[in-house]
Amino acid sequence: MFIFLIAPILAIMPLSFSSGSYLTYPLPGLSLRWYDDFINSPRWMTSLKNSMIIGVASTLLSMVLGTLAALGLAQWKSRLKPLVLAFVLSPVVVPGVITAVGLYFFFAPIGLTGSYLGLILAHTALATPFVVITVGATLQSFDTNLARAAASLGASPLDAFRRVILPLILPGLASGALFAFATSFDEVVIVLFMAGPEQRTLPREMFSGIRENISPTITAAAVILTTVSVILLATMEGLRRRNERLKGSSA
Repeated sequence: MFIFLIAPILAIMPLSFSSGSYLTYPLPGLSLRWYDDFINSPRWMTSLKNSMIIGVASTLLSMVLGTLAALGLAQWKSRLKPLVLAFVLSPVVVPGVITAVGLYFFFAPIGLTGSYLGLILAHTALATPFVVITVGATLQSFDTNLARAAASLGASPLDAFRRVILPLILPGLASGALFAFATSFDEVVIVLFMAGPEQRTLPREMFSGIRENISPTITAAAVILTTVSVILLATMEGLRRRNERLKGSSA
């Protein structure tokens, strides 16, 4: 957390290196040099592009899988339901290192390590529980008689979902999608185990930079991550307030 608090300050300070490659103080002033270095660096831009590609793809997949799982669990009446729900939500509870090792040994024999598809599927497994939680919470107040009424009027199951169910669960689905994207965008442990040289994400590049060559450009990258997180939090708060207004007006 400390690096994210001081990153905006460090990222505009033109830190210099001595002949021994150490950071020198006092800081001479303010500058946007490190943002310029971040934007004009092919290495950083490639890692940002990889994070966006993997994040968007895994979010879309988790939205589909999480919504289907939430709908199925909401309608399923069985003693095994808590056990199945615990299994679906286990990626949130299990430590990230254990999840990463398990996914590595599962994907390695089928050739999915060092590929975009493998990372997307791994991040989907991490992100889907957030969609299940938010959509499931929305379905708690959903009146199933609405879907029955649509079916009695001749609507197919797909039309009933698209015209009746989806608009009502959309706030929960959007919140879950934002959580899913944030989870994928900030994830580094699975990337360390499964990514190849072409799939280096932004957090992975920051981790390597801290270990191999300390550069103030990392603070500019940290500001990018912090800005994305703040935007996502603000969007989720806006969706929450909109959902409360809709519930108030319907009541």
